[in-house]
Amino acid sequence: MLAKRERIFNIPPVVLTLLVIFFAIQAIMDWLSPENMLLVVRSFAFVPGRLTFAIDPDRITAVLNALAREDEFKMQAALFFLGNGEPHYWSVLTYAFLHGGWMHVGMNGLWFGAFGSAVARRFGSRRFLLFCAGGAVAGAFMHYLTHMADLQPVVGASAVVSATMAAAIRFVFQPGAPLGRSLGFIDSRDEDLYRQPALPLRAIFSDQQALTFLTFWFLSNFLFGVLPGSFGVTDATVAWEAHIGGFLFGLVAFRWFDRANG
Repeated sequence: MLAKRERIFNIPPVVLTLLVIFFAIQAIMDWLSPENMLLVVRSFAFVPGRLTFAIDPDRITAVLNALAREDEFKMQAALFFLGNGEPHYWSVLTYAFLHGGWMHVGMNGLWFGAFGSAVARRFGSRRFLLFCAGGAVAGAFMHYLTHMADLQPVVGASAVVSATMAAAIRFVFQPGAPLGRSLGFIDSRDEDLYRQPALPLRAIFSDQQALTFLTFWFLSNFLFGVLPGSFGVTDATVAWEAHIGGFLFGLVAFRWFDRANG
């Protein structure tokens, strides 16, 4: 009798659906003309200065005047992304579906497939989608707090990915939940892997594995933020504050979405 072969990857439908959407949108963006692509970015990317303009237009006007004295091209780009000044409140969610290229969406997709799979199996599809939305909003909010007058668009699902990474910390290092199996790299139908008691938030700072992961994550994001050229990212800045916003949301909000706790 032949033993049933297990799949190498085990991605829940809700995660696979989101991945397909991410890649399909990137394909559409590549198909669009440069002009139409910029219009899509202006409509759906998160631009912090648009929110500030709605409540304090003089602050943004001062920024534009300063740019006009320093760099005419940057001033014109800022005016373009400001548009008619409407805040585009929906962009705190929609920015997560846009990416800066195939490398960007590919890296996010890889990590989302790994960590998102574990979290989706533990939360269930509906809670997982709400959790991802919360991670996106938290990332946009943190970025806004640190770039209130910035008219540069922010795109990418990195804040959502960061939220799933933080949520995974709460249970993938627990006894009985081996890391590789919990992250969905092996096709296991043992739901107990995703029902292990969660690590209390305060215990993360005393658990060696969780603390090591936490330290590495914050250090890598810090380096990406302050040394972008060292990683070959010379034409774009990394919105590392949004990553931190999503990550903190995932750590703290985990208990509100966890089916194993209620």
